[in-house]
Amino acid sequence: MNMKMNTTKIAIVAAVAFCMFAVSTAHAQMASVRPSAPQILEFPSNPQHASQHAMAQETSLENWAYTYAKGEVPLAEVGTLPRPVPLGDVARAYRKEHAFAPKAVLTLEKTN
Repeated sequence: MNMKMNTTKIAIVAAVAFCMFAVSTAHAQMASVRPSAPQILEFPSNPQHASQHAMAQETSLENWAYTYAKGEVPLAEVGTLPRPVPLGDVARAYRKEHAFAPKAVLTLEKTN
């Protein structure tokens, strides 16, 4: 039991040391990139955004015209989509095809 506690403590210390190493490495990389001078952030202003102006022309949502092309048929009348072949069936078919395929004849000739 004492051996198990020592192994656990060693693992915890190693994990903490690794985390500290990772944090210090990331900070060292970031320190050279960040400028030391402060930068003032200014948002662009848009004065016309909140100004008063006339409203748009009113349009009715009730009188929408639905148009369709001549010869259009609902999808249900056209037919159904082909069902995909399961991957297992495809693998079995390839295995059968491979079993009946002609095999290559290999001949080795040694020359001295």
